[in-house]
Amino acid sequence: MTRDPADVVVVGGGVMGLATAWELTRRGIRPLVLERFARGHRAGASHGATRNFNNAYDEEHYLDLLVRSREGWDALGRVGGEPLLRLHGLVTHGDVDIASVRARLVERGIAAEVLTAADASVRWPGMRFDDDVLWSADAGVVRAADALVELERRVVAGGGEVRWSTPVAHIGEDSAGIILDLADGGRLRADTLVVTAGAWTAKLLGRLGLPRLTVTEETPAHFAPRTDAAWPSINHYVDPEAYPGTVYGMPTPGEGVKVGFHRVGDEADPDSRPHRPTHQVALAEYVREWMPGLDPASGVPISCTYTSTDDGTFVLDRRGRIVVGAGFSGHGFKFATGIGAVLADLALDSKARAAEPFRLPAARGDGQRERTTRLSSQTGASDS
Repeated sequence: MTRDPADVVVVGGGVMGLATAWELTRRGIRPLVLERFARGHRAGASHGATRNFNNAYDEEHYLDLLVRSREGWDALGRVGGEPLLRLHGLVTHGDVDIASVRARLVERGIAAEVLTAADASVRWPGMRFDDDVLWSADAGVVRAADALVELERRVVAGGGEVRWSTPVAHIGEDSAGIILDLADGGRLRADTLVVTAGAWTAKLLGRLGLPRLTVTEETPAHFAPRTDAAWPSINHYVDPEAYPGTVYGMPTPGEGVKVGFHRVGDEADPDSRPHRPTHQVALAEYVREWMPGLDPASGVPISCTYTSTDDGTFVLDRRGRIVVGAGFSGHGFKFATGIGAVLADLALDSKARAAEPFRLPAARGDGQRERTTRLSSQTGASDS
């Protein structure tokens, strides 16, 4: 049976799909969200209690997106008595140009300062520093699990619908619009389709001209603190000869401090990933050397997926009636509300475009007849 066409259908009910649907409801649209798994599943990339709200970027397109994302998180307000962003601050150190990052943040009105290694060691005795560090108080973590619940609540309250356990088997198109064949034999139509399917994007949209999307299984771990001292979020650009990848970390109440290497996991099929921890010995060695305030023997690994473009840049673009958000490469969650706003722009205006680095390869450079979608706010970065 074919249902009457919806204005916009969103395939993928993780944080990107729900954020897009919420943004559409704010503009008077009643989207339908289709998610292949049940509510609360752990098969994709959106589960877990926290995600880093890391603002240490110096590229303009990411800073624009950061500003718009901050507006979105603030607009969601307080959930369970507190904001969805816990702004306990971010420390960035190691082999990175912290002066450049600080300058870009300050230009946007975002708090950032350079501390000496000695001052940082006094402030955070659970960590070791060899050189100056960048400290931003306007960073921390997103309450990820709570954000998913609140976004779904807002979508439904705005007249949208979220259907869990509804896999899409095939996406087609005819002169009347998009055709969605469901795994249960049903069929839906849509005027416009947004696909935010994470690790399953290439399987659904293999002929859309996507860049290569590599799915990996990543296994950070939670480590137990030795004391009750406060922890910031962490970026550490380590010596690649010593460790397999850049290190990130964040406190997760009730679970410890999450520490992981960025984008070092084995390639995996998202439908049969092995849930096999990797790099745990190196991770414990890193904690022993650089984070003496944690017990290196206490690591409890967790599994998640990255879906990455080769250079780690997001894909936010439109082809005909299909809008795609993909390749969030392990650093997308904090941008979800901004990404949702951009994807809503693309869904509602066929002439809109995201910033050029986010466009599909064939669309880059053909902007003479295109209008770039607004990524920065009318009020500017002073609200961040």
